Amino acid sequence: MKIADLTVMELQERLRSGLVYQIGPFKFQLTVKNCKTLVSQLHWLFAHYPTFSQPHLIDFAIQVKRPQLWRRWWRPQVEFKADGNPGMAPFPLDHALPMLEWGSNWCIATHAHRYLMLHAAVVERNGHAILFPAWPGSGKSTLCAALSLSGWRMLSDEFGLLEPESGLLQPLPKLIPLKNTSIEVMKRFSPEAVIGPLFEKTRKGMVAHFRPPAASIEQAQEKARPRWIIFPRYKAGANNVLVPVEKSQALLRLANNAFNYKLLATTGFQAARQLVDQCHCYELNFDSLRAIIPLLLSLYEQEFISPPVNNKNRVVNETAD
Repeated sequence: MKIADLTVMELQERLRSGLVYQIGPFKFQLTVKNCKTLVSQLHWLFAHYPTFSQPHLIDFAIQVKRPQLWRRWWRPQVEFKADGNPGMAPFPLDHALPMLEWGSNWCIATHAHRYLMLHAAVVERNGHAILFPAWPGSGKSTLCAALSLSGWRMLSDEFGLLEPESGLLQPLPKLIPLKNTSIEVMKRFSPEAVIGPLFEKTRKGMVAHFRPPAASIEQAQEKARPRWIIFPRYKAGANNVLVPVEKSQALLRLANNAFNYKLLATTGFQAARQLVDQCHCYELNFDSLRAIIPLLLSLYEQEFISPPVNNKNRVVNETAD
């Protein structure tokens, strides 16, 4: 059963006692109390996630609820609770959804150490994945959302989850938090983009959440083999080309990008080294989604379908890879 199969009233009732839903490999038990607006937003944006009526082993028990005392009436707030202490101060009540998303990210980042966790978006095509490691402000999330509507399957936006044993990437199709100007960029990019309400003046500016396509959620158990590592950076006036990066530099950048590289120690180093060894590594400065999407498709086609034709001149210094 999917969350969309429930009515809003049924969802609200399930949330009172603890709704169990799954994103990628993780099962969450979410309890929501006295946040009616959040219930409606979850019914819309979480529509394609599977939910379970029978008791299940869960990874994270989380709560979003209004605090007691006078804050229920004056400048109402909402709190996020989890197994452990996320260290999150209360948010304004109307920011409950961003709080839920950032709180659940905290749960994953602090517990899922069976993976090497990279701060990266991931998309795939026919089992071959592109990893986009980047820090906030690089355009990573916008690029990931646009590719997910352009023939690529979205695996994840915030976490690139790499299994050290298999070298495969585990999908984690959470909502994509678009920020500031990227919200309008995605609305103009495609009428198929499902984007939630605007949240203004959050700690990360204006935020709206992009809902992953249904197919990305339905295939969330299908892992992918990393084939390319591309370090993206949005820059006005950029020339939209892929520039090869030496593997030694790519390894250093991945080590600095990972959430738990030091914690995993030797396992983390070996996983990152294996990842770099099996991938082509590039840097991408871009200012146009329309220009980049065919370029990335040509990268895939060069490898798996046909020799390069039109875009060969846009990948420079090929011998450096």
